[in-house]
Amino acid sequence: MIKSMTGYGRAEKEIRGKVITVEMKSVNHRYFEFACRTSRGYAFLEDKLKSYVNSRVYRGKIDMFVSVISVDEEDAVEVMVNHSVASGYCKAMAEIAQRYNIENDTTASMIARFPDVLTTHKAPDDEQQVLSDVLEVAEEAVDKFVAMREAEGRKLYEDVLSRADAILKIVEIVEERSPKIVEEYEKRLRDRIEELLGSNTYDPQRVLTEVAIFADKVAVAEETVRLRSHISQLHSYIDSDGSIGKKLDFVIQEMNREANTIGSKIQDAELAHQVVNIKGEIEKIREQVQNIE
Repeated sequence: MIKSMTGYGRAEKEIRGKVITVEMKSVNHRYFEFACRTSRGYAFLEDKLKSYVNSRVYRGKIDMFVSVISVDEEDAVEVMVNHSVASGYCKAMAEIAQRYNIENDTTASMIARFPDVLTTHKAPDDEQQVLSDVLEVAEEAVDKFVAMREAEGRKLYEDVLSRADAILKIVEIVEERSPKIVEEYEKRLRDRIEELLGSNTYDPQRVLTEVAIFADKVAVAEETVRLRSHISQLHSYIDSDGSIGKKLDFVIQEMNREANTIGSKIQDAELAHQVVNIKGEIEKIREQVQNIE
């Protein structure tokens, strides 16, 4: 089943004291393009997430947002004492008390408030464990993302095939009408010659030659056969798995080329209108194909 290139998925789960949120969305793109934004300190996740997403998504511009927040702040942050700095402050306070003969009322809380005595930093994570946990949540988000793409893909599938069927019906009209154009041309030619020269003063063989030249010029049988073949290819591709958007785009180009050739050959107002309808349906298919993965 075909998939749309637009989609959205989100998942959130608390694992091992961390709330992990993965959110992703995508829009149309010719190739696979991936951008990931993570919480500070988790940039190491990006390449692994890109590889995982690319194993399930083939085309589209994808933006992923990953948030990792520790629930227990005491476990998340370590407070370190810079003992050399603290010792320096203690000695300085003792020196001041001795020199000026005052009480040394230094306390731990007082020393702790001095610059650079206490430093905080995030406790180091087990990167492999964090990656495993984030991938668990990412899998759920990607499942929802792909499901949305498939739902949109079903709508595209139905629309493209309905328009392809409409083109085939118009092609039948062209094929049925095309021989009549030659017959009408021959009749007009004979009537005009007889009107000008009389029925016994022209060469019937010359008329047949002129009609044959005209028939060859306006013949579109080859083009309609190829157009039918391209539509058959479209059916084949759209029912296959994997990334098919580029293949469909090529088929649409070929369909449009045949429609243009038919339009340049025919010399009939009714068929010219039908060719406009064919090209209109092809253009609508082309617009839809731009959304297909």
